[in-house]
Amino acid sequence: MSAPATEPREDSLAEGRRTLALCDVCGFCTGFCPVFRATGERPALTTTDIAYLANLCHNCRACWYACQYAPPHPFAINVPATLARVRFQTYRDHVWPRAFAPLMTHSAAATLVVALLASLLVPLTTLLAVPPERLFASHRVAGAFYEVIPWGLMSALAGLSLGWALLALAIGGLRFWRDTAPTPPRPISLQAWPTASRDLLTLRHLDGGGGGCNDHDDRFTQRRRLFHLALLHGFLLCVAATLTAALYHHLFDWPAPYPVLSAPVLLGTLGGLGLLVGVIGLLLVKLGADPEPTAAETLPADYALLGLIGAVAVSGLILLVLRETPAMGLLLAWHLGTVLAFFLMMPYGKFVHGLYRALALLRHAAEARSSSRTTPTDRS
Repeated sequence: MSAPATEPREDSLAEGRRTLALCDVCGFCTGFCPVFRATGERPALTTTDIAYLANLCHNCRACWYACQYAPPHPFAINVPATLARVRFQTYRDHVWPRAFAPLMTHSAAATLVVALLASLLVPLTTLLAVPPERLFASHRVAGAFYEVIPWGLMSALAGLSLGWALLALAIGGLRFWRDTAPTPPRPISLQAWPTASRDLLTLRHLDGGGGGCNDHDDRFTQRRRLFHLALLHGFLLCVAATLTAALYHHLFDWPAPYPVLSAPVLLGTLGGLGLLVGVIGLLLVKLGADPEPTAAETLPADYALLGLIGAVAVSGLILLVLRETPAMGLLLAWHLGTVLAFFLMMPYGKFVHGLYRALALLRHAAEARSSSRTTPTDRS
C-alpha cells in the first residue's frame, strides 16, 4: 500500500506523524536504530520533529520486515518508504536559492541535462580552441595538463562551480539545522562531535540493529553498508588527493600531472576505485531491492547521483591510464566536464542527503548525551 507518487507535502508529513506515533506506542523496533529512540524523545511529533527523524533514518529496512502492522495489516505501516518521502521533501524545503527548488523536484532530469551539457561542451570548446598539434600531442612533462587547458581557466571553472555549491549547501544546511531544532533548543556539546563523526564515518546505523540491512527480504546483509562505505571513503580520498595536489602546486611549485607513486595519484586512484565499487554495488542493491518498502518516486534521484559519481570516477581513471597518449587532451576536458557537472548539481540532487544526515546525527548525539545526564528527578 505505497503512497502515490504525487503525494503533496502535508500528506507526507501527516503520514510520517501517523507512522511514528504508532511506532512509539508499539516500541518493538526501538533497538534497531536511533530513529525509534529519538521518537520517544519528541512525542509531540511536530513538523520539525518529523523532518529530523526522517533524516536520522538510514533506510536499513529492518523495521519493515519486523513490523506486525505492515501491510496487509489495516494500519499499513511502512516506515522506510514514508520517511524516504519526508526526507526528499526536506531537500526541497531547504534548497537555496528557493527559486531553484524545481531542480531538486526534478533532480534526475536536471542532473542528466547538466551532465550532458558539461560533458559535451567542455570537450567541444577544447577541440575548437586548442590547436590540434597541441591538443593531440603526447605530453609527458610536468605541466602537461595546462598545455591543453590553462591552469587559470581550469581553476576558475572548478573554483566558481565548487564555491557556489558549497555556499548553497551551507545555507541549506543552516536552514535545516534551524528548522529541526527542538523546542526549547538544546545546546550542542563538544563531546557530541566525536560520536557523530564516528557514526557518520562508520555508518554504523546501517547495521539494522546488529545484523545489517534487509535489502531483498528478511535476511540480513552488510552489502549496503560496505558499498556506502566504499563510496563515502572513496569520496574522502578524492578530496584528499585534490588538497594534496593543491599543496604540491602552490607550496612546492610542482605542476600536474604527478608521478604514479606520488601522493595525489595514489590517493586519487584509490578514491576513484572506491567510488566505482560503491556506485556499482549500490546500483545492484537498488535494482534488486524489495519494492514494497521503497518510495519509488525518489529512486531517479538516487540513480542520477550514482551515475554522475560513476562518470567522474570513470573519466578520472581513464585519464590516469591514458594521460601520456594523444587522447589526453580530450580526456582531460571530459573529466573536467563531469567534475563541473558534479559540483553544479551537489546542492540540487541526492548528494544533500549526506549533509542533512550528518547534521541529524550530530543533533542526535547531543540529545542522547543530554538525556543520559538527566536524572529521574529531573524528568518528573
